[in-house]
Amino acid sequence: MSSFRAIQIARNGGLVQSSLVEMEEQALMPGDVTVKVDYSTVNYKDALALTGTSPIAQVFPLVGGIDLAGTVESSEHPDYQPGDAVLINGWELSQTHHGGYAQRARVQGNWLVKTPAAFTARQAMAIGTAGYTAMLCVLALEHAGIAPEHGHVLVTGANGGVGSVAIALLHKLGYHVLASTGRMEDEAHLKALGAAELIDRKTLSAPGKPLGPPRWAAAVDTVGSHTLANVLAHTGYRGAVAACGLAQGADLPASVLPFILRNVTLAGIDSVNAPHALRQRAWDRLATDLDPGLLEQMTTEIGLADVLELAPRLLQGQVRGRTVVDVNR
Repeated sequence: MSSFRAIQIARNGGLVQSSLVEMEEQALMPGDVTVKVDYSTVNYKDALALTGTSPIAQVFPLVGGIDLAGTVESSEHPDYQPGDAVLINGWELSQTHHGGYAQRARVQGNWLVKTPAAFTARQAMAIGTAGYTAMLCVLALEHAGIAPEHGHVLVTGANGGVGSVAIALLHKLGYHVLASTGRMEDEAHLKALGAAELIDRKTLSAPGKPLGPPRWAAAVDTVGSHTLANVLAHTGYRGAVAACGLAQGADLPASVLPFILRNVTLAGIDSVNAPHALRQRAWDRLATDLDPGLLEQMTTEIGLADVLELAPRLLQGQVRGRTVVDVNR
């Protein structure tokens, strides 16, 4: 394949624009592994990059897509051989290095993880950064000592990619899951994923008191701002909150009271630069703890060109669950 299709992010003056283009092999960036890409996915961060809403892309032109899954074509890295099934989440993809919205990628071998045998490339991207981040959140709650018998666990942004997978994982592990959403009409869908109860996000998104009655033992928060502040204020004694998103905002208008009066732990979750051992642990756990039937239930598949239309809708909260991108159609 001398030329291949890709979605390229370019900057014209102060305007960031994304388009479907034909690229030549010589346009690939340096790396010691070349991958034939089969699937990518669309995460919140991808939508920010493609639309220029946030300065994710730092060099131009740049292929978007923070995730990819495919097969090694050639390798100078000792850990990878032609034919190996591999995936990448994060690292420099779609920031300073060409990402997964292309039929071919050349990357650093130390960014790769071998795709677990339990997953096809499509399933790995149905999980993607969102699902891998959800697993990192669950691991953080477990590290803080949270167990199902300690009480309810809240998931904010429940209809999003991280939220959907977090609900499925927590339910499989035996937790009573509360799902916070702005789309209460999706109750049947969220309960099918494993949510026991729904909470209207309006009850959490406005400014609240620095400390309130305990309502849950732990939480996975994808929203930030006033929502995260309220989540902390209602977390029980020795509870924990894993924070991984900023859909409402990057601010945190909270107080220290939940930390010094209830011994609450706030765990920050970074999926981009997580060390390889932690990534492997998360993917190993996903292979055992995520119901493939529920994964398929929350997944929609699109072609490469469809990504451009989907990105702004995702930012507007109009996309549910996970979206897989078949880069070859």
